[in-house]
Amino acid sequence: MSVTFAGTMRGYEKKNIIKDVIAGIIIMAVSIPISMGYAQIAGLPAICGLYGSVFPIIAFALLSTSPQFVFGVDAAPAALVGSALISFGIESGSKEALTAVPLITFFVALWLFVFYLMKAGKLVNYISAPVMGGFITGICTTIILMQVPKLLGGTSGTGELPELLSHLAETIGSINIPSLILGVSALIILTVSKKIMPKFPMAVLLMAAGAVMTYFLPVGSWGIKTLDKVEKGLPKWALPDFSVVPLKDVITVSLSVAVVILAETLLAENNFAQKNGYKIDDNQEILAFSVGNLLASLTGCCPINGSVSRTAMGEQYQGKTQLMGIVAGISMMALLLCGTGFIGYLPVPVLTAIVISALAGATEFELAVRLWKVSRTECLIFAGAFMGVLFLGTINGVLIGIILSFSEMIIRTSKPARCFLGIQPGHRHFRDIEEGRQIHEVKGVVIYRFSSNLFFANVSVLQKDIENSLKADTKAVIIDASGVGSIDITAADRLVILQKSLEEKGIRFYITEHIADLNEQMRKLGIGYLVEAGCARRTIHIALKDMGINRPYPLEGGVDNEEISGSRKRADNRVQEFVWAFGKHTEEEIEKQIVNQIKQLKKDVGEIDVEKLMHGAWTHMEELDQDEWLEHLEEHLKEIVNISGKDEKTLAIKLEEHRKEVYEHISEHHPELAKRFKERRHILDEHLKERRPEVYELVVRMRDKVQ
Repeated sequence: MSVTFAGTMRGYEKKNIIKDVIAGIIIMAVSIPISMGYAQIAGLPAICGLYGSVFPIIAFALLSTSPQFVFGVDAAPAALVGSALISFGIESGSKEALTAVPLITFFVALWLFVFYLMKAGKLVNYISAPVMGGFITGICTTIILMQVPKLLGGTSGTGELPELLSHLAETIGSINIPSLILGVSALIILTVSKKIMPKFPMAVLLMAAGAVMTYFLPVGSWGIKTLDKVEKGLPKWALPDFSVVPLKDVITVSLSVAVVILAETLLAENNFAQKNGYKIDDNQEILAFSVGNLLASLTGCCPINGSVSRTAMGEQYQGKTQLMGIVAGISMMALLLCGTGFIGYLPVPVLTAIVISALAGATEFELAVRLWKVSRTECLIFAGAFMGVLFLGTINGVLIGIILSFSEMIIRTSKPARCFLGIQPGHRHFRDIEEGRQIHEVKGVVIYRFSSNLFFANVSVLQKDIENSLKADTKAVIIDASGVGSIDITAADRLVILQKSLEEKGIRFYITEHIADLNEQMRKLGIGYLVEAGCARRTIHIALKDMGINRPYPLEGGVDNEEISGSRKRADNRVQEFVWAFGKHTEEEIEKQIVNQIKQLKKDVGEIDVEKLMHGAWTHMEELDQDEWLEHLEEHLKEIVNISGKDEKTLAIKLEEHRKEVYEHISEHHPELAKRFKERRHILDEHLKERRPEVYELVVRMRDKVQ
């Protein structure tokens, strides 16, 4: 597994440096209240949250393939760890918590590394845009609802929507008017400035103004809260204590936290990537999560997660690369070393307004409006993921969205696009009969296009459509399977039932136009005999030719169908149909069919009918396929001579005469293939020379006589 280091900063453009530095400083400042608050929710002292915003965020910035996503202490992992401490009987903020939380973080890092080795990032490919949009909007709305009480002079909320609304109602009962005025004013200023001067770092100005106001005015006596003061100094490095909590309990809790980090962060990262037109390496992102959490563990912090609020802030102030993450980490380091006194002057309502402003910009309600106009089902999926996150939490919200996505996909594929095909007189291409009255069915033939993978939920649709279309004069059913990429065992069994039912009625059955891999799938599913029997043909035209129906095709109602003469000279199929049908088993299948045909002809007529042998088991075999068939037949020359009693030279001459006819037909009708025929003839001769040298010498001598 290759790992890219500092990939987003390669070929760095100097014009972005000011934007990245400003965005990094703002992210650092916004991280102060967020990190301190969530660290306390996780059962740690507030200072530990700041520790998590130094080395983990720098490591993530160096390993991440996302140019804008930011790592940090965040809500979901903190809440899970906090509830785990309660189940362990450990008091929040105690000495036991200071050792237990880094241990949980250490095992989270191990689980994430296991996910990296498993390449679990591929799971995101199965999550649709409505799920991602609903998920991100749900997270943003949840965090906004957590932060709103702080605008009112209260504390941050926790839990899901019912708990958040209950906490908000309690806070409204004891609202602090100066805090509300300050917070709402800051929010209005940020909203207006975002519209009229989006590039101006208003958040920095507001934080500076708030600190100045706290320094000169008695904001404390007004009831306006400021951040708690913290001690100076960088975090101390230490391995976690493995004895504080039973490992089996830690492993279980850490797994759930790791899954939350994986799902929430990857979904959010991919959402930002799609919105801003770049790609990320999902698997390397998981490695970055693991390394970030390992450093968090070694510096005494709780599990670290991708942060939508910090990322939205960086996006708002036009951060272009992970340099902003590095700047944020270094700035926090500088703050811890010599600027912790500044933290105590920052008003909580102002910082809360900055966070809410950034989160509001990251919501995707406009996607829901768009979905409502174009697809009510996908809008429902968006709403399901959104409400799931609000009411049931991150993971359950994602699960609900995924279940809804797969349900919608199954419903959609169970009602696939399909139609019956015909031809417009004078033309050669098959078109939907419903296109207009000028399209007519080929007489006695049902041609049916099915545009979906065949599986248990939709094969009955195909079966009913075909059975309902049969008429008294129907001679064949041809399925245009150009839209079929796969088939499951249920569909395979139903195809067999349909084929046998048609056969009993004297109706031939064909599957055409599909990719070669579908033939291989049919063999694996035990219905490869349909391919061997010639039911699988490369094109509709070849299937009709196999029935003896040639251009211009007779149309229903006696409609005249005199084709444009130029179209008759075009090849039905420019590739070898036998190779298309049997793939890597082509030579083996040709050999098998020749052996079976020799046995059957001898049994039926008492002697070998060489003419039938030369034309192969498949009628209207493509010329290059015929050439390969003759090459394999030459290998059985001695056997045919012994069984038939015919003269060896006579048989060899017959084979070469037939090969000459094949070449002349190619030269006349498809001259573009003549050169390829000669080149391929040389390769086949080499094979024959290697396998049967005595036959090769005879064939070469007879070839000279024929020519």
